[in-house]
Amino acid sequence: MRENTIFQLSQYDVTQQIIETLANVYSRSVLFSVISKAKDAQTISDELKMSISTVYKILSNLENLTLVYVDKYKISDAGKKIKFYKSRIKKAEIVVGGITPTLNLQSN
Repeated sequence: MRENTIFQLSQYDVTQQIIETLANVYSRSVLFSVISKAKDAQTISDELKMSISTVYKILSNLENLTLVYVDKYKISDAGKKIKFYKSRIKKAEIVVGGITPTLNLQSN
């Protein structure tokens, strides 16, 4: 039986995925923008001057990693359901030492 490579194993390591997400300036910007107040994707896009598709992609990843959650829904005038996202964390600390880094997250 063939052993998995480090890269293959990292795909299943949630801590590694969160560290990589926090290291990405765009993901970090979106996450920081919803720490104190829930916002919809369009508001985040406008504030950060990012494309709406990029914001949706980042929010989807952050939601999958449980770093953000949908705080509330609103119905637009056109009848569309709009999600308002809020960060689950307000602080993250990455400690590098030994073979595996440690991730400490503080609840929001």
